[in-house]
Amino acid sequence: MTLPLVLIHGFTGSSASWDGVRRSLDTEPALASPLGHGGPGAPHPSTETWDDELRRLVASFPAEPVHLGGYSLGSRLALGIALTYPERVARLTLISGHTGLATEAERRERRSTDAGWCSLLETNGIEAFVNAWEGQPLFASQQSLPASVRAEHRAERLRHDAQGLARSLRVTGLAEMPDFGPRLASVTMPVTVMAGELDPKFLGLGRTTSERVRGSRFVVAPSAGHDLLLERPDLVALVLREPTQKP
Repeated sequence: MTLPLVLIHGFTGSSASWDGVRRSLDTEPALASPLGHGGPGAPHPSTETWDDELRRLVASFPAEPVHLGGYSLGSRLALGIALTYPERVARLTLISGHTGLATEAERRERRSTDAGWCSLLETNGIEAFVNAWEGQPLFASQQSLPASVRAEHRAERLRHDAQGLARSLRVTGLAEMPDFGPRLASVTMPVTVMAGELDPKFLGLGRTTSERVRGSRFVVAPSAGHDLLLERPDLVALVLREPTQKP
């Protein structure tokens, strides 16, 4: 039986982030409810906590259990959904994801960093934020992509609403999610973890996640960095299309 495929985009992304992947799929996925980054006039979700956001997303899923895939922030949300609502997820694909911060000191540091991003968004606006966000070493590998691809990706980010992005950081930022690391051993559905070869932090996180989830598979994308939807959509689609692996 083919599972319905539901996909969750990442921070500063949108449903369009999956377009390259969707073009290589042989079935049309159901995109999860957008994460509230939309442009001017787009409604922002009324969620105020991490758990609220999980409930809102699950409410947009098909009634039957799904194959749930997520990238970056979407990966963190997908993992949270799989652990909180396991009856709704029959298969899980985590792309460039994090399982949560283990200490309160790490949370305080991350909240401080995210507060800086929120201040930039709300004081200087979306273009100043995007300029700074794209300058992070995390995205350096994207410089090898064609200029037209990078320009389209930048335009997608610039269409977002500064208040929507700030809300996302305050509600679903890394410091706001639970530490799921201790719970990974309880995951029973088939899981695939993906990371880019040129993304050392998330390559290490992905390997650790895969080691802690019984029977999971770890896929490394050669010559790619953090954003595999942009840099290796063909490989992401190939992994999503593959038959379910039993854990």
